[in-house]
Amino acid sequence: MLRRIPDRNIWLIYGAIFLLGLAYGIAISLTAVFLDARGFNKRDIGLLASCFALGIVLLSLPMGALIRRFSAKATLVLSLAGYAAAVGVFPFLPGFASIAAVRFLDGACSVGIWVSCETILLARSDKDNKAFVTSLYAVAMALGYVLGPLCAKGIVALSSMPWAFVISCVVSALSALLVLARLDRDPPEAAAHGEAGALPGAEPPASSASILWRIKTACFATFAYGYFQASVVLFLPLYLMASKGVTLDQTILIPAYFAVGMLAFTNVFGRIGDRRGHLSLMRVLGAIGTLMILGFVYLDQYAAMCVAVFIAGATLASISPLSLALQGVVTAPRDYARANSLYNVFYAAGMLLGPPASSALYEAEGGVAMLYHLAALWAAFVVFTIVFSGDDPASRRGERGRLEVAA
Repeated sequence: MLRRIPDRNIWLIYGAIFLLGLAYGIAISLTAVFLDARGFNKRDIGLLASCFALGIVLLSLPMGALIRRFSAKATLVLSLAGYAAAVGVFPFLPGFASIAAVRFLDGACSVGIWVSCETILLARSDKDNKAFVTSLYAVAMALGYVLGPLCAKGIVALSSMPWAFVISCVVSALSALLVLARLDRDPPEAAAHGEAGALPGAEPPASSASILWRIKTACFATFAYGYFQASVVLFLPLYLMASKGVTLDQTILIPAYFAVGMLAFTNVFGRIGDRRGHLSLMRVLGAIGTLMILGFVYLDQYAAMCVAVFIAGATLASISPLSLALQGVVTAPRDYARANSLYNVFYAAGMLLGPPASSALYEAEGGVAMLYHLAALWAAFVVFTIVFSGDDPASRRGERGRLEVAA
């Protein structure tokens, strides 16, 4: 693995994102419980979650310009420090308005971290290795998410919930210091600032519309995943308890099966995507994931549901790093920052739109209709990948190979 990824900066980003995932896991596992204990009602907690998503949406596009102006490393350090400050003051804030402002800052800094890390990874990985690199990035963050709640449980048992947020702040600050002290400066092709800072003889940067058209399949993929992820976390447990007789203790374990599926197969599918084509593999995974979603309508055995969740995690969660890798293949290095900004706008839009749309459908038509509409979203993505299959350079290479054989 070290021979396949010789650049130590990539491994440093993995370490930083693992620490961030650990900090995220500690904070996220306690946020709703802490707010409930402070006397906030469900509506207020939902609005505060929307403030976080709004921070992601509004700062996604400007983040590309900030990276081009100040570099990915500087933006990453400042974003990590900003997140550390936000999570550190969170438990000591007096009321709704101040907490809403900090949750917005949390979202803004989070998107700065994601766009910066993705820009660095895509710039430092070669075109035949991008899905392998981005899949390990997803695994590193997921490991942090898995271990974070376990740490939070121990911290609360030994101390208190406010101290758990303070420790999350310290872990985030350590991640910022690691990047500041050890990460090299951006590669020249990724660090060019507009036309004035461009490399001699380089073509001018592409327009945002042109970049969006190139990465449209990746953007659809990340929108679908953000929409699905935010909706399923909230409403699948309610559906399983109300319609399938699943107990609360059993429901709590459902996300673990999804995470294990993702961790077990994300890197495997990343290797396959690099060799066979990212978009064609995303199509297959999307089709399998769609069937797993539909399975919850018809499955009644808890064990079968756990298997379906495991497969859904292995397939649908693996689409995210594959889509990021595809974006890195079809976009020039000088445009990575803007492409990653656009990419994260669609992810945040999915997170923002998914819960209210799913909740409205659940209340009006029931849980089955909610599952059908999530399956329809992924089915639409599969169709989209068929229509625009030529977006993946691997498909054009395959077509050229067939023509050469025929000749």
